Amino acid sequence: MNIRKFQEADADEVSALIVTTLRTTNIKDYSFEYIENDVKILQPYNILERARWTHFYVACDDNKIVGCGAIGPYWDKENESSLFTIFVLPEYQGRGIGRKIIETLEQDEYFLRAKSIEIPASITGTPFYRKMGYDYKNGICTPDEEGLLRLEKYR
Repeated sequence: MNIRKFQEADADEVSALIVTTLRTTNIKDYSFEYIENDVKILQPYNILERARWTHFYVACDDNKIVGCGAIGPYWDKENESSLFTIFVLPEYQGRGIGRKIIETLEQDEYFLRAKSIEIPASITGTPFYRKMGYDYKNGICTPDEEGLLRLEKYR
């Protein structure tokens, strides 16, 4: 397994990976309607747009993309960054791929220049991110109006 920078040709496969993960793993914590709304906004063109303003990475098992993650500036601030779009195919979960994606993002220049890093985390992903050292922002441990938990880590 290796992690590399996202390429434009990856957009279809990354979108399909996210859709599969949402519909298989995240459906345990969210309604069908919520998941399908996310599916609509995570199509290949949305992935390409996100890759334009973040540093986007993919995890590959041979030539198959099995995970992804991105880091970008938080509202154009130099000392704050956010992690986005972190997904691992269901059949590859629990193998350390998510950890390797986070470790890669934490070596990226957007992470290294930041004093704080935020993750708009799904209910599903929150236990994983907490194991990776992220904690509830402002102590708030309930989902916001978007159905997400805001997690953060200070450097």
